[in-house]
Parts: sequence; structure tokens; C-alpha cells
Amino acid sequence: MSKRDRRHRQPNNNQPLDPDMDGTWVPHETAGILLVSADPYLQEEAKRIVAAAGGSLATATDVTEGVQGWDSADVVLVGSDVRELPPRRRSPTVLLGRASDGDGLWELAAALGAERVAVLPEAAAWLAEHLSMSGSPDPGGMVMGIIGGSGGAGATTTAIWLAQAAADHGVSTMLIDGDPWGGGLELAVTAEDIPGLRWPDFSETRGSIDPAQFRDSLPFAGGFAYLSWPGTRDAIHSPDTRAVAAVMDAARRSFELILVDIGRSGEGVRNLAWDCDRMVLLAKAHLKSAVAAGRILNELPPIDAGLVVRGSSASSVDAGLIAESLGLPLLGVLPEVRGVAAGTELGRILEFGRRRPVNRFALSVLGFDGGIQ
Repeated sequence: MSKRDRRHRQPNNNQPLDPDMDGTWVPHETAGILLVSADPYLQEEAKRIVAAAGGSLATATDVTEGVQGWDSADVVLVGSDVRELPPRRRSPTVLLGRASDGDGLWELAAALGAERVAVLPEAAAWLAEHLSMSGSPDPGGMVMGIIGGSGGAGATTTAIWLAQAAADHGVSTMLIDGDPWGGGLELAVTAEDIPGLRWPDFSETRGSIDPAQFRDSLPFAGGFAYLSWPGTRDAIHSPDTRAVAAVMDAARRSFELILVDIGRSGEGVRNLAWDCDRMVLLAKAHLKSAVAAGRILNELPPIDAGLVVRGSSASSVDAGLIAESLGLPLLGVLPEVRGVAAGTELGRILEFGRRRPVNRFALSVLGFDGGIQ
């Protein structure tokens, strides 16, 4: 099953995520890769990278020529010289471009619905690794992103409660802190200093990470593993895109559910949102927050998404109306629980997650009670 297929898979509410979690990856026969580009440089780079990955490359200079093999290819690469897709074809897996293309690459990726962007030659090693795994059995893990449409929407709190509820439901779960400027998600998860690796420890990572070693290296709290930015003021060395890709691949092969607290920075959206299979967007029940959520939504990849609204019956805008205006299903209303803000500061947010309204809300968002169909 391809990543695109996995995005539209219907969960079974008795066995919500049910992936193959044997923790192994066995390369299959040569992956069929299609490149659609008339750019000689991208063609040559793709040939070299695909050969290193052990794949088989077919090249088309434009979408008309590429239509015949588009849907049968394991991976579709599209060059930055391509501006539109053939009708009724799946989105490309990777958009290839040069550093000189600048930020326009990300805008083009959003327009085409590309799952990832590879800037060559810098991303050559990552792309080779990505292609070598493209024909492997489905790694199984579902990646769900959580992002706030505005500050104070409750994305981090929601992400922690979802991870806690999933773990309590028997799903092997990992929570990823996607915001290097957020102060460290670990400070909200627990007040204890739990041993395990943080993001900077993966800054030099390249290639595949052994799933068992990856799981064993992470801190656990509330029944789930988590990967946080350090909750300190010390200077940190951030992993580059290749290291982030390696971590995300390892997470998929190690856990059934991976929840990503993306944060609202452009860095988080570029590096992590495009790895997600589903997205949960949060908004406060106010007009300004709803407008901001709409802008964030425009920056997200074209994947299944739903809305969570933070507010009470006294809020100025109805939750259903906000969801309708954004064109998203309403997954739930974040419960207003007294003391949550203070609990977050004290690393006691998991205590609130055990309360019945919070647990009921989290299970609904996860779809364990039929909330997501």
C-alpha cells in the first residue's frame, strides 16, 4: 500500500490502526520509478540517484508523455519545470528541484500536492534512501499531525491527550514535538527527568534507523514514547531534513500511531506536515482564530483533515459554523478543564487526560468510537 493509499484507508474501530508491526524491512524486487521532467540536470541526477537506490527509472519529458506509466509506477518524481498534473492522476511522490528555485519549490509542491520536496544535489542521499524503501512492505504506522490555527488553540495539550488515550486503548504510540521554538514538549508531558534521546541527538543521523533500537532509545510517559526538543535554554543543533526524514521513517516502522505536534512555524510545516497521513487542525471559537485557521489550512498538504474547536457554549462563534466555513468535518470540541494551564506548566497534563470528558473527546478524535470514518 502506498502512502497515498494509506491516507484514505478506513480505520476499523475494533482494531483502529492494525498495521504489520514485525519491525523488519525486506527490499522487494526493483521499484518502478517515473520521472516527469524535461530538465537535463534533473534527469541526470535522477538517473544517478535511482541507480544508487537499485530502482528502475522511466523518464517522460512532460505530463502527456508520462500519463501511460503514471499510475503503475511505485514512485512518481516530478521536476520543478512541471506546472500542472494530468487529470485524475495521483499526486507525485516527490518534487525535484534545485536550490536556485528557492521558496517557489514549496509553493509548487503545495499546488501539485507533492508528498515531499527534494532539493538537489543536497537531498540526493535522502532521495536514494527514500526510493530504496519505496517498494518495501507497508511500514504500517499512521502519522497524524496536530496543528493550531492560532496561538492558544490547545494543539500541544490535544496532542498529549490523544497520545495518552491511544496508548490506553492498546495502540503503540509515539508523540513527536515538531516545534523547535516551543520550549520543549517534554515539560508539559512530565515533571520528571526521564532518560532518552531528544531531537538534537539525531542531528547527525543518516539512512535507516533500526526500529528496535529507535524504540528503546526514546523516553516513555503515559504509556507512549515521545521525542521532544530539550526543555532547556541551552543552544541546540537542529537535525537537517535528511535526519528528520530518517526519524520519521523509523517512527513509522516502530509504532502503530505517530502523533506530531507540528507547531505553527514554517519549518515545522515544511519538514513534518508532508509526512502526515491525516491532520487535526485546532481553532478557538472566535472569528479571528477561525480566519487564522483558514490561512494555516491553505499551507497544509492535501490530505484528510478534521477540525477541533476550543471553546464553550458562551463562545462567540458556533463550532459547527467554523467547521463548515473551513470545509472540514468537526471532530470534537476541546473540553474546558479547570487547571489545565497550570498543570501544563507543572508537567502534570497527563493527570487531566484521565478525566472522563477528556478521554471521551480524545477517543472521538482518534476515531475509536466511530468519530472518523
